[in-house]
Amino acid sequence: MRHTNQQTTTKTLADLYRSIDRQHVVTVSFLKEEKDDTGKKTGRLVETVRSLELYEISTTSKGYIVFEAMDRATGESRTVRVDRVISYTVHRMAYVLDRPAPTTYTHPTPAPPDSVEALFFYELARDQDDADYTPRTLIQADTSLAA
Repeated sequence: MRHTNQQTTTKTLADLYRSIDRQHVVTVSFLKEEKDDTGKKTGRLVETVRSLELYEISTTSKGYIVFEAMDRATGESRTVRVDRVISYTVHRMAYVLDRPAPTTYTHPTPAPPDSVEALFFYELARDQDDADYTPRTLIQADTSLAA
């Protein structure tokens, strides 16, 4: 059993990536938000232990590193934040659950080759975070950009 408070996040992520590559089950002890009878989150964290079949590690829009996995107890997909993992054990058991099908990638329309400005806005539109960005000329007297 590995305790995450005794190792770096990099070591934890390396072990989790290795379990994905080798398709080994991981038993994870982690904190999750408690829910009341109506299913609304109360904000209180409770410890839970699950055997999971990991299939993806990603970063949320808020900057948290999370892993997605199939829960062996329920057979459903579950998302766990790495900073809430208390301890984990990587087993040599193989995966048995079917994971959800990955989302399909849709190819964007071809880039416009004729205009630099059109190409600029094309590239911005491809990134959802920057879709509302419009360039502006900086003026030295403009103090609204001061840190």
